Amino acid sequence: MLFLEARGIQKAYLVGGKPLPVLRDLDLSVEKGEMLAIMGASGVGKSTLLHVLGGLDHADQGTIAIDGAELTTMADQALVAFRNKHVGFVFQFHHLLPEFSAIENAEMPMRIARMSVADARLRAEELLQRVGLGDRLTHVPGMLSGGEQQRVAVARALVMRPSILLADEPTGDLDERSAGALHDLLRDMHKTFGLTSVIATHNPRLASACDRVLTLESGQLRPM
Repeated sequence: MLFLEARGIQKAYLVGGKPLPVLRDLDLSVEKGEMLAIMGASGVGKSTLLHVLGGLDHADQGTIAIDGAELTTMADQALVAFRNKHVGFVFQFHHLLPEFSAIENAEMPMRIARMSVADARLRAEELLQRVGLGDRLTHVPGMLSGGEQQRVAVARALVMRPSILLADEPTGDLDERSAGALHDLLRDMHKTFGLTSVIATHNPRLASACDRVLTLESGQLRPM
């Protein structure tokens, strides 16, 4: 069953007053439950593509649908609500709030959605337990290793029980050992939560663990 569909996506940025095309008439179809890797050189536009697919940025042209919901025609407020509920993001840099504990960071999307404090705390604790941080709940990011911080980011991405996970170079800032552990965690979470996942990565090991690999080159996706 087709879950994510992007058609005719174009995106350019102004550089020196001139448009620099990043995505050029790009098409992408992702099946429900699929774990897709997108590879490509640095600066080729992988982050831009994930931001556009998840509604963090707008395409200049084209259409994007997730589970039948057309993102490109949504009003801004509706898009924010859809994104918070249905789309989980993991970035290369964890973007945790330094003054908040692991559990407070993990529960942030639920607090934004105005869930009760008790429900948010319970679900955040459950996710942190699942990612192996049950003994780090009250630790602030500065007290955690890089791999542990990224595990908090994974828990935060999943607390709203999204249907799709978008991960942008999730292991790019980690050492080899921590990256390997995070690979295994992402695969486990993908299966456990029945996710559809799109992962931009330079890492051949992470890509090889996915169901399919595409490469982004000259603004378009091609099979590896």
